[in-house]
Amino acid sequence: MSINISLLKNICETPGAPGFEKRVRDFIINEVEPLVDELEVDNLGNIITIKRGKDSSKRAMVAAHMDEIGFIVTHIDDNGFVRFHTLGGFDPKTLTAQRVIIHGREDVVGVMGTKPIHVMSPEERNKVAKITDYFIDLGRSKEEVEKLVSVGDPITRQRELIEMGECVNCKSIDNRVSVFILIESLRKLKDVPYDVYGVFTVQEEVGLRGANVAAHAINPDFGFGLDTTIAFDLPGAQPHEMVTKLGEGTAIKIMDASAISDYRMVEFMKKTADKNEIKWQPEILTAGGTDTASLQQRGKDGAISGAVSIPTRHLHQVIEMAHKSDIQGSIDLLTACLESLDQYGWSH
Repeated sequence: MSINISLLKNICETPGAPGFEKRVRDFIINEVEPLVDELEVDNLGNIITIKRGKDSSKRAMVAAHMDEIGFIVTHIDDNGFVRFHTLGGFDPKTLTAQRVIIHGREDVVGVMGTKPIHVMSPEERNKVAKITDYFIDLGRSKEEVEKLVSVGDPITRQRELIEMGECVNCKSIDNRVSVFILIESLRKLKDVPYDVYGVFTVQEEVGLRGANVAAHAINPDFGFGLDTTIAFDLPGAQPHEMVTKLGEGTAIKIMDASAISDYRMVEFMKKTADKNEIKWQPEILTAGGTDTASLQQRGKDGAISGAVSIPTRHLHQVIEMAHKSDIQGSIDLLTACLESLDQYGWSH
């Protein structure tokens, strides 16, 4: 599968914790500006691009969030160990012995530490780890740390993108794979019937904040969320628990915990996928939400909304994995939908 691995790698590895998206925003602007008719950055930091259509009376908005789950420095103790607070959702057990980068006066690599198992009591060994059990070890004294790091500095995970068979594996596949898909879709788009607003949103991982603001400003008629979803196709999973499977195609969202996709959009996306011979699978995610909710609800008039979801294993860990064919299928489906929005009877 010939997706642009180099571009995806750069997008995934560029830091951008919620509220601190500048570096990834600058990278995206450089990539996407030649592909669109207009581009602006709003006060919250969303990148709003426009590809003009034949008919500007209707607007389609696509949202892909550019932030990644991360942390923020809250304290430096007398021995130079750093305490932190989460920015987004983490399963504490996935943090053990992981490298992170504190983005202070310069980037500093540290390691997540906790009490060694050798000195734990039997009761402690059986307890579930909490976020507050962890600290970050920079291998420096307090004086050395304070020259580089301050309270309020953002922290991201350190993990490079690699290819594993037909899959890609990296931190921040959620949701940098969608940033990649939106860029590649804008590159691929030819004539579109309506104005397409491709929006790279901020602060999704802490409450859909960027998409709320952008959808309110744009007031779209049609909304397409673009985000990862759970692929629980792993040992021990029952068929009804899997949500999606890697390599079985892009996923068409029916619902998640924050939005029920418009039945017309679901039908339109299914028919478009079938017509273009794009492999797809349905997605019902009973926990977790995406920018789809903002697209649907935050515009003045509401929007006919749904989502293209990318099956992903090991979500919100440092080893998230997606299949190249599902990524390509997501590009193909989003592009086909945007180019044929005027070919469906939306009134029924």
